[in-house]
Amino acid sequence: MEQGTRRARRRRGGRSRAVLAVAAAALGGVLGVAGCDAVGGDASAPSAGPAEKAAPPPSPAPLWDTSPTSVAAVGDSITRGFDACAVLTDCPEVSWATGSSEQVDSLAVRLLGPAGAAERSWNYAVTGARMADLPGQMARAVRREPQLVAVMAGANDACRATTSAMTPVADFRADFEDAMHTLRKALPKAQVYVASVPDLKRLWSQGRTDELGKQVWKLGICPSMLADPDALDAAATERRETVRSRVEDYNKVLEEVCAEDLRCRFDGGAVYEYEFGTAQLSRWDWFHPSIDGQARLAEIAYRTVTAKQP
Repeated sequence: MEQGTRRARRRRGGRSRAVLAVAAAALGGVLGVAGCDAVGGDASAPSAGPAEKAAPPPSPAPLWDTSPTSVAAVGDSITRGFDACAVLTDCPEVSWATGSSEQVDSLAVRLLGPAGAAERSWNYAVTGARMADLPGQMARAVRREPQLVAVMAGANDACRATTSAMTPVADFRADFEDAMHTLRKALPKAQVYVASVPDLKRLWSQGRTDELGKQVWKLGICPSMLADPDALDAAATERRETVRSRVEDYNKVLEEVCAEDLRCRFDGGAVYEYEFGTAQLSRWDWFHPSIDGQARLAEIAYRTVTAKQP
């Protein structure tokens, strides 16, 4: 009897131990699952608080510097100050781009000061130059490693003996792209200011009543626009409108090619739209800018170059 009782107790003890083992195993499984969730396992770690979040990256430096420290100019007779000081003569000291004249306060002087402009500005424009000449001028300009290149070219492409001799728009584009490529190959970070071509028809309308000016025009100044200045017949009107339309096409090219370059600024047509009056035109040919006209061009350029990023 006592032996049977002991066997019964052993059976009950075995069952108790088995129950405890199963319970422990189940509890361990629950704790294991909870442990995975708490430490990361398949669950996401808690997000960082405001103080732990990474600081935003610094803003990139602007691509356009409104205070370049050197200037080179390329282009034609306007940038050489032709007929501003004396008849049929260059006068680079009154150039809108790099001149030293206090009456003009050129782009270079406004940006660099008189002393800085004297040391770090260069004028490679040539009277009579066309867009086809711009790549060569640009090649000479880049040797100075200017931070800003000022461009005004295109009037002579429209000012030909006849309208049929005007530079084709496709050639004008190719030459300007070539000039920009020449610059970019040598100076990837140089900035470019591009002035629009003036409205040549407006210049005709301002000067056509001056007898001296018309005599100078006969020497060969922009015959496609200025020939037979008193003629108002249909053929003369159509000729002048053809020249004006070509200038507008050139300006569109300048704007489009410039827009493809992150460090190029076009004047938005400001020179084309500027209403040159007799005070802004040479008193010898009533076509090229006077000293006052050069100052107005300098104002437009400076305003464009120093405008804040949009």
